[in-house]
Amino acid sequence: MTPREKPETTVDLPAGWFRVAIVGAATLKGKELKDVLAERNFPAADTRLLDDDESLGQLDAVGDEVTFIQSVMPEHFGKVDFAFFASDSEFTRRNWKLAKGAGAAIVDLSYALEDEAGSVVRAPWIERELGTQPQPELESATTVIAHPAAMVLGLLLLRVQKAGPIRVAAATVFEPASEHGRRGMDELHEQTVNLLSFQQLPKSVFDSQVAFNIISRYGEKSEPTVEAVEQRVIAHYQRIVGGRAPVPSLMLLQAPIFHAHGFSVYIELEKRVPLADFTQAVSGEHVVVARLAEDAPSNVNAAGQDDILLTLRRDVQHENGFWIWATADNLRLAAQTAVDCAASLAASRPQGKVQ
Repeated sequence: MTPREKPETTVDLPAGWFRVAIVGAATLKGKELKDVLAERNFPAADTRLLDDDESLGQLDAVGDEVTFIQSVMPEHFGKVDFAFFASDSEFTRRNWKLAKGAGAAIVDLSYALEDEAGSVVRAPWIERELGTQPQPELESATTVIAHPAAMVLGLLLLRVQKAGPIRVAAATVFEPASEHGRRGMDELHEQTVNLLSFQQLPKSVFDSQVAFNIISRYGEKSEPTVEAVEQRVIAHYQRIVGGRAPVPSLMLLQAPIFHAHGFSVYIELEKRVPLADFTQAVSGEHVVVARLAEDAPSNVNAAGQDDILLTLRRDVQHENGFWIWATADNLRLAAQTAVDCAASLAASRPQGKVQ
């Protein structure tokens, strides 16, 4: 029996269990999402791995069960409770209505649906920090995961305010190649190898040299542009913070790194605050402040971590100013957020529903 011929499961699920579809199961986000669902013991009794034709038929595992990656077809969304879209944005736009029409709750990690009517951009870390949680219509909810950089900046600036009012906030965000999926990772790797062997550079993703380089603009043929990503980060920040913290000035740079965002954040408060008080304000759940030099955040030690890693120091010129250097695993944070959103929806969604 081929993957296309695999019949739909029709057995009703016991109470408390759900059917899940991961669209883009072969992508970096899809694989990370599958791992987080397992680690969190999300009550998925039936997990369907779906992707484009290039990945069709690949073997994968869900728990102890070996399964195939299947094509995206209407019957594969039958009786699915949660459809996670970890595919690229174009693939999400082409297929999300199939899941919506089948009655599945949509959790979008691709940002494709951020401007759709009725969509909610969510970041449960921020919601818990603010003590709020949106309650969309569960049967028609389209949840979009906030950009990881927006979540990190939102949590840090909300925490900083506990130390005192903010006068200035500015951030430089260093974007990893993995935000462009496996193609971005592969292009960075190939550019690095080709540069060392004096060969022509592949530029189909970035349309520019990113290996051994930091750039503020991609080539003309690259999508999305750096400016578009900056605008998305700010827009998502505003939607999840809801005016409860100042919007930082932002510059996004493409860095020659594979995984994890880096953040250089300058904060100037309206009054002088001891460094210990500033550190205490920022510390807390999801934030790990390095105490030793060897524990200083880097893209390497952030990979695979659940938390934001950071160091703090006072600015040498401005007594009210502080610098934050932080790193966070972008793929891990997106997957964690998606599972958190699904878990909050699951609390009220009809369990193992029959359509």
